[in-house]
Amino acid sequence: MVMKCSSVCLVALALLGSLCDAQWGQQDYKPAPSRYQKPSNPGRQEPTKQLPQTPQQSKQEFEVPLTWTYPEDPKPEPQVEVPFELRYPVAAATVAVECREKDAHVEVKKDMFSIGQFINPADLTLGACGAVGEDNAAQVLIFESELHDCGSSLVMTEDSLIYTFVLNYNPQSLGGSPVVRTSKAAVIVECHYPRKHNVSSLPLDPHWIPFSAVKVAEEFLYFTLKLMTDDWQYERPSYQYFLGDMIRVEAIVKQFFHVPLRVYVDRCVATLAPDMNSNPNYAFIESHGCFVDAKVTGSASKFMARTAENKLQFQLEAFRFQGSDSGLLYITCHLKATSSAYAIDSEHRACSYTGGWQEASGANGACGSCDSVSFEASGSSNSGAWGSSGTSTGMANPGRKVRDVSNIEQSEVFEWEGDVTLGPIPIGEKVVA
Repeated sequence: MVMKCSSVCLVALALLGSLCDAQWGQQDYKPAPSRYQKPSNPGRQEPTKQLPQTPQQSKQEFEVPLTWTYPEDPKPEPQVEVPFELRYPVAAATVAVECREKDAHVEVKKDMFSIGQFINPADLTLGACGAVGEDNAAQVLIFESELHDCGSSLVMTEDSLIYTFVLNYNPQSLGGSPVVRTSKAAVIVECHYPRKHNVSSLPLDPHWIPFSAVKVAEEFLYFTLKLMTDDWQYERPSYQYFLGDMIRVEAIVKQFFHVPLRVYVDRCVATLAPDMNSNPNYAFIESHGCFVDAKVTGSASKFMARTAENKLQFQLEAFRFQGSDSGLLYITCHLKATSSAYAIDSEHRACSYTGGWQEASGANGACGSCDSVSFEASGSSNSGAWGSSGTSTGMANPGRKVRDVSNIEQSEVFEWEGDVTLGPIPIGEKVVA
């Protein structure tokens, strides 16, 4: 028991000594200085911007400087003063009457409108009476009627007896086509018989109106149609035409950066409205460049000889549609352009009929199939034969296609095509006196 108490006392003394040493050591301890800087009081600091690193670049130099530039749209050509004077038709003195004692003797020149084109004798009557004779040497039709026959009328005045006849001209369409190149006319023929003397005279009467415009384009290839003056030197400043006049038209394809191009007038149709599919219509250029108007109607219409590959000129004798009073025409043409290096063939030609078929560039052999072209009257529009649809505003919708040319080693031949509408073109009537 005494041993246990002695052990406990020794342990307690040892613990007390340890505690005193620990308190004394704390009074003498000083910490070593810190190796780290004491953080400063954090205030509002602006973030630092890191400048972007510029990549190292080097300019690439071309051995040969580039010369190609993006083509610009064509600028309107400057207006020039054109020496042009519109020639209005003068009343044609082509009817004469001799008032006899019992009858009237009337003579009418076959060129009734003085436009160089003879009328069909069957289209001219005195009242309801046809011609009784013809003078081939003088090119005159002869009518005779008793004073009370052929639909005459009698008016009595204080001093005279006046017998009035009406010379009626009603042209029929030409060659089965829907067109006429002379207009209806009614010429009043009067025979005055006074109380004591016989007197004859001849009056007349007809009437009409006018207006017009054009243009076309596609990306970097532009087709244009222009009305030209008689000498082909200037664009025509006036659009008024009269029956018997020649409508001169110039088709051009703009070159720009293309290889040299040759332009063709593939097909042209005349209508009363801007829509080329409207009725009546008259296709005067058909079957890839066959100008059939001269063959169908006997006109002087034709292609002119080429003066440049990118230009093609043609003349169309003015006409009106039978039974139409407006006198306005719209002409829609389908134009093609291909490289001038490729030969003229049966699908790329400009053929005119002047007693035989002739090609504008002299390649007459390409016109062989024009004789097989069958004319279709105004009821059908043949619009399916066109390469692309036309527009009544005058803007073309050209496209590009490839044609196979066997004589050029089966190489691809690109051609461009588009429709151009020209109009309205007013056609006035010719006065007869």
